[in-house]
Amino acid sequence: MRRVFLYLLVAFCQLWSTARAVDGAEETKENKANSEYYVFERDILPILQHKCFTCHGEKVQKAELNLSSQSGIARGSSSGPVIVAGKPEESLLFEVIHDELMPPADSTEPLTPEETGRLQEWIVGGARFSQPDVVAEPVITERQVSQIMLLRCAVCHNGRVKEGGLDLRSRQSMLSGGKSGPAINLKRPSESLILKKIHAGEMPPLRRLASASVKVIETAEVETVAKWIAAGAPLAANRTERDPAEIESEVTDEDKQFWSFKSPVAHDVPRFESEHRIRNPIDAFVLEKLKGVGLTLSPDSDRRTLIRRATFDLIGLPPTPEDVERFIKDPDPAAYEKLIDRLLESRHYGERWGRYWLDLAGYSDSDGVNAEDPIRHFAYRYRDYVIRSFNNDKPYDRFLLEQIAGDELVDYENAPDVTEEIYDNLVATGFLRMAPDGTYNGLTNFVPDRLDVIASEIDVLTSSVMGLTVKCARCHSHKFDPIPHRDYYSLAAILKGALDENDWLRPSKANQDFPLRGLTYVPSEEKAAWEAEQKRLKGMIEAIQTPLEARQRELVTAQLEKHLPQLPEILHEDLRAAALAPRDKRNEVQKYLVTKFEKLLKIDMDSLEELDPAFKELARDSFKQIKRLKSELNPNEPFIHALWDRGQPTPTYILRRGNYLSPGKEVDPGVPTVLADAVAPYSVIPPWEDSRKTGRRLAFARWLVDPRHPLTARVMTNRIWKHHFQHGIVKSLDNFGRAGQVPTHPELLDWLSIQFVERGWSIKAIHRLIMTSSTYRQSSEITEEHANRDLDNRLLSRYPLRRLEAEVLRDSLLFVSGKLDPTQFGPAERVERRDDGLVTSVGSEKGWRRSIYVLQRRSQSSTILEDFDLPQMAPNCVERTVATVAPQALHLLNNKMVHDWSRAMAARIIQDVGTDRTSQIQRAFALAVGRQPDAAELELVTQSFDELFANWHATLPEPPASSAGNSVSLEQAAHESTAELSVQTLTNLCHALMNSAEFMYVD
Repeated sequence: MRRVFLYLLVAFCQLWSTARAVDGAEETKENKANSEYYVFERDILPILQHKCFTCHGEKVQKAELNLSSQSGIARGSSSGPVIVAGKPEESLLFEVIHDELMPPADSTEPLTPEETGRLQEWIVGGARFSQPDVVAEPVITERQVSQIMLLRCAVCHNGRVKEGGLDLRSRQSMLSGGKSGPAINLKRPSESLILKKIHAGEMPPLRRLASASVKVIETAEVETVAKWIAAGAPLAANRTERDPAEIESEVTDEDKQFWSFKSPVAHDVPRFESEHRIRNPIDAFVLEKLKGVGLTLSPDSDRRTLIRRATFDLIGLPPTPEDVERFIKDPDPAAYEKLIDRLLESRHYGERWGRYWLDLAGYSDSDGVNAEDPIRHFAYRYRDYVIRSFNNDKPYDRFLLEQIAGDELVDYENAPDVTEEIYDNLVATGFLRMAPDGTYNGLTNFVPDRLDVIASEIDVLTSSVMGLTVKCARCHSHKFDPIPHRDYYSLAAILKGALDENDWLRPSKANQDFPLRGLTYVPSEEKAAWEAEQKRLKGMIEAIQTPLEARQRELVTAQLEKHLPQLPEILHEDLRAAALAPRDKRNEVQKYLVTKFEKLLKIDMDSLEELDPAFKELARDSFKQIKRLKSELNPNEPFIHALWDRGQPTPTYILRRGNYLSPGKEVDPGVPTVLADAVAPYSVIPPWEDSRKTGRRLAFARWLVDPRHPLTARVMTNRIWKHHFQHGIVKSLDNFGRAGQVPTHPELLDWLSIQFVERGWSIKAIHRLIMTSSTYRQSSEITEEHANRDLDNRLLSRYPLRRLEAEVLRDSLLFVSGKLDPTQFGPAERVERRDDGLVTSVGSEKGWRRSIYVLQRRSQSSTILEDFDLPQMAPNCVERTVATVAPQALHLLNNKMVHDWSRAMAARIIQDVGTDRTSQIQRAFALAVGRQPDAAELELVTQSFDELFANWHATLPEPPASSAGNSVSLEQAAHESTAELSVQTLTNLCHALMNSAEFMYVD
C-alpha cells in the first residue's frame, strides 16, 4: 500500500507541475501581449507628466534627468541609466517608484499600483517608443580623450613627469609632443605616433603596468582616441554656468529652512522667580524642559563623587587620595571652580580630550588595507600636535584652519627656517592623512583605490566637522538630505590640489612613478640629531665589521693559498681578487672565474673555523651586535605625514553611480548648496602673491569657521556635551540632517554654540560652563519619578552613570599600580604578539605609557583595549560603541598582566603605609575608588585576609630539623614566607578592587 501511495503522490506532483507550467506560459503570453501594447507616448508619458515632470521635465531636470523624451531617458541621470530595456529589476526609475521613494511624499501622490504595473510591463516589453528620436552620435571632444590619457598614460606623461619630454594631458601638449615629435598628426591621423605606440603594444609598457598601477588600454578607448584625431581633435565645449533653475530643483528654499541648515539664533534664557539651583543659563534651559514633565534637577553630588567625576572627565585618570582629601576639606566656597581650573591646566588634559579628536580623525600608526599594514613612522607628530593644541586651548577655528589647510597658511617653501608655526601648520594637515591607505602597493594603487582614499577623507571631514552624512552622494543624490550628487564632487574638487587621483603620491614605499606623500620641513635640530644618531650607529657597526672582515680575509686568503698551486700561476692574482671581492661588486671576469672554479673557490664558514676555531664565536657575537644596531637605524629621513597643495589639479567630473569609468559633467570646487546662503560665499583666492597653490582648502576652511556657519560650532559643542553627559543634545553626532535625531534642547544648543564663538572658540571655556552648572553636578541616583517621567535621561534629570572607556580603564589600572610612565609625546610605545596569541603593549623599565601613546596599528590591538571597545578606524570613529561582553570580565579576572599590576599595587601600598593591615585596606580603597571602606567592608576584608593567610600558611612545608648554627637562617626564611603571604593576600584585594564595578564606572 505504501508503494502505491508513493506512486500516486509522484504522479499528482507531475500533473500539478505541468498545469503550473501551462498557466505560466499563458500568463507570459498575456504579459507579452500587454507589454507590446504599451508604448511610451500613449501609455507612459501621461503618467510621468502628472507625477514626475515637476522635477524631471523639459524645464526642470533635477539630478540631470529629463523624462519627457526618448533622448532624455536614454541620457539618464547623474546617477547613470534609468531604464534597462527588458529588465525592470535593473531599471533605476522603476526601482525608486516601486519602493515609493519617488515621487517625494511631500510633492505629489505616488503612482497607483496600476500605473506602476504599466511602467513595469512597458520596460519588460523593451521600452518601446512609437516615434523614436533620431539621436545623433555624440561628438568626441578633448575632454573624453584627456580622461583616457589621465587613466592610462599620465603616470609617465604629465606636467611633473614628462618621459620623453611628452605631456599627454591636453590637445595642445599632444601637438607639441616630445623628443620623438608630435603625439598626434591631424593631417594623417593613422600615422599619429600615439596610435602607433598603442597598436605596437609599446604604450603603456607592459613591464611597468604593475608598478605604475595602470591597466592595459581597452579597444574601445583606442577607437575613441582614433576617432577624435580623425575628426581633427575637437576641443572640449566651453563650460556654461549652472542654471539657477537647476540649482533650485536640486535644493529648494524649503530645504534650506531645516533647523540645522540655518545659523544659530540667540534665544532668551528662561527665567524663574525662585530657583536657587540655577548656577548658569545651562541650568535654566534644562530646568525649563524638566518643569514641563513635572521634574526638577536632582540634588548635587557629594564632593568625593564630584572630584572623581571631574578628574576622569578632564584628565582620564583617577584622583589621588591626597587630592580627594584636600578637596573635601577645602573651606573655600569656590573650591569646586578652582578644581575645574586646575584640571583644565593639567598636562594630562590634552591626552584625555585629544583622544576624542584622534577618533574623529581616524588616527592610526599604520596604513592598513593589506595584511602588510606598514607602519607610519612619523604619524605620532599629528597625535602630539593634537595633544598640545588641547593643552594650549588653541581656538577651535584656528585648530580647523591648520588641520584643513595648514600648508596654505604660510609660505613654508620659501621660509629661511622651519619655525614652530610652520611645523605645527604642516603637521596639522595630517588630519586628512589618517584614513586607511593601501596605495603603497602596486596592486592596490589603481584609480578606484585612490578614489576610495579620497572618499574616506571626505567622510572624515564631513562627519567630524560638519555633522553630515555626505558619503552616499558619491553614487547618487542623497535620498534624505538636500545634498545633490554634484555637491559631493564639488567637495572632492576642493581637495584635488592635494588629493588628485590622476597625480598620486604614495603614503609609503615610494617608487619612480609615485613619490612619497611626505614633507621634510622638520626643525633643523631634529634633522641634525637624526643625522648624528645615524652616523653614530653606522660607526659602531663599522667598528664591529672592520676587524671581523679583516680576520675573514686573512682566513679566506690562507684557505685559497692551499688550492692555488693546483692552477696555472697566471690565474692566481685574478682568483685572489675574485674570492675576496663582495658578491655584489664582482665584475664580469670575476663572476666567470667564481663560476668556473666554484668547487675550488667555495670557502664556507666550516672551512674557516677549521683554520681558526675562535672565528665562529667572533662571527656569532659580531652578527648579533650588528643585527641589534641595524634594528636601531632609521633609514627614513625625518618627514611629516602632511597634506599639501601641489597646484595644477586635473579637472573633476561627476562620476555617475560613483563609477570612475562613467564621468559626467565637470564641476568646480564648491560647498554644499544647502548651506551656501547662510555663510559668506565660498571664494577661492591664492593664499599669497605668486603662490602656486590653489587656495581651495584654505577658502573652504575659512568658510567653515565663519561665525554664522550653521554647523561648525553646533557640531563641536554638541560633541563636547556628549563626552560630559553620555549623549549629545543631538544624539546622532555625525548626522544633523533629516535622518538624524532632533535636538532634545535646541535652544540650549544654539546658546552654547553662540557662546563658543563669542568666547573665542575656546573649548576650555565650554568645559567651564558645562562643569560648573548644577546640571553637571547632579546626583546619578534614579528615583521612581525619574523612572516614570525621564527613564532614558533625555531631559537630564540626573547625571548619567558611565563606564570608563578602554584607554581610561587601562591607564587607571597602571596608575593605581604605580606602573604608569608619565613620559609624553614622541614615537609610539610598541606592541608585541605573545606566545598565547594576545597582543599587548610592552612596558619599559619606567613602566607603561598612557594608552594614547601605544602603537595604534590597524592589524594589532592591545587586547584589553580591544575588549573594552577600542574602535577600528575605518575610516574614523564618530561615536564608540559601549558593549558589555564576557571577555571583558574574563580579561580582568584571568589576564596575567592584570595580576602583575595587582601585585605592583600591593607593593606600592606596602611602601606607602607599611605592614599595618587596616592601613593597607584603607589605602587600597582610597587608591582604587577614591574613598575609605565602610565598617562592614573593613570587617569583611579583614576576615578574608585572616582566612587566606591561615589557609596559605598551612600549605607551607615544615622546616627541616635545625641546629643552633642555622637558626638565624630559618627565622629569616620564616619571616620572608610570612611577608610573601601578606603580599599575596593584599594582591588579592587589589585584584578584586580592579574588577569591581565601582572601579570601572563613574557616577
